[in-house]
Amino acid sequence: MPNTYMISGGGTGGHIFPAVAIAQEIQRRHPDAEIRFVGARNRMEMERVPAAGFAIDGIDIAGFNRTDMTANILFPVKLVKSLLSCRKLLLKYRPSIVIGTGGFASGPLLWVAQNMGIPTIIQEQNSLPGVTNKILGKKAKAICVAYEGLDRYFPKERIALTGNPIRETLLDTPVPKESDYLQYNLQPDRKTLVVLGGSLGARKINEVMERIYPSLIRAGYQVIWQCGKLYYETLKVKLGNEEGLVLADFITDMKQIYSLADVIVSRAGAGTISELQVVGKPAILIPSPNVAEDHQTKNAEAVERSGGAIMVRESEIDQLKEVLIQLIHDEDRRKELSSNLRAQARPEATKSIVDELEKWI
Repeated sequence: MPNTYMISGGGTGGHIFPAVAIAQEIQRRHPDAEIRFVGARNRMEMERVPAAGFAIDGIDIAGFNRTDMTANILFPVKLVKSLLSCRKLLLKYRPSIVIGTGGFASGPLLWVAQNMGIPTIIQEQNSLPGVTNKILGKKAKAICVAYEGLDRYFPKERIALTGNPIRETLLDTPVPKESDYLQYNLQPDRKTLVVLGGSLGARKINEVMERIYPSLIRAGYQVIWQCGKLYYETLKVKLGNEEGLVLADFITDMKQIYSLADVIVSRAGAGTISELQVVGKPAILIPSPNVAEDHQTKNAEAVERSGGAIMVRESEIDQLKEVLIQLIHDEDRRKELSSNLRAQARPEATKSIVDELEKWI
């Protein structure tokens, strides 16, 4: 009888892409396996997972609001309801194993599965685990991690240093052709800066880029700027069709964009960092301070310590122009960053995680 795998990961692309990558690797190895996803209703996983070809059940759950405690009035009710929903789904599908990659639905699902005696695996993407994963790690069969030193938070004997799964299409980033530049009205002989603020956008990054992009173009860059869906229409009206500037709300073909990049400015989500490590392009990381336990800063600090990136805090974001202009004129520094970042890559991460799963089926 084929095994059933239940996976939960969502809320952001950083949780969804690893979950889908794991599901695709399971599917490759076991075409007859049943793969079910569990996500939070009205979150992006309810669209992205079916688009990748997998079935998903939604539950009513939301995160705990750390900044506005009054918003948590209904949190206990939603939590109890989500636990009951998870139990119902687990009884319905009888999975052989449950995998969590983070997101609102992941915690309740794994907690119920553990209390039902179903093996669970945690895929911890960050250098600083969240409270939920620290709790779940006590009963998880394995915790697949991307950073060393996490035995401070999890039982050492259950930690597997696998790296974070990334989109398979990024494992082989080609050398760009002249036609790739021309597609975006860019010039092959100019350095290309790629700015990534996430699918919804990053307000502080957008604000500073709006001020400094003319100086960057004069300094020798051409700019591909993913500003996010929340900011695109406003910026498009403001900026018009500037020569040397490509404005996008969301970029789907990241393989092509990464290939064009000479320097990348990005948030410091764990999934993004794992992609940058495989791509191996010089990176400036601007961690978001508005995430749980400031884990993006911890991620960026870990990469900066290893010489793989430059970190610029949001509180120091006015320094971004100077850092970028210095970098465009310092080829040796760019090569050093690229080499150190690529040395940290774990392109076999997805396969290693599924290897770990198979030990517990």
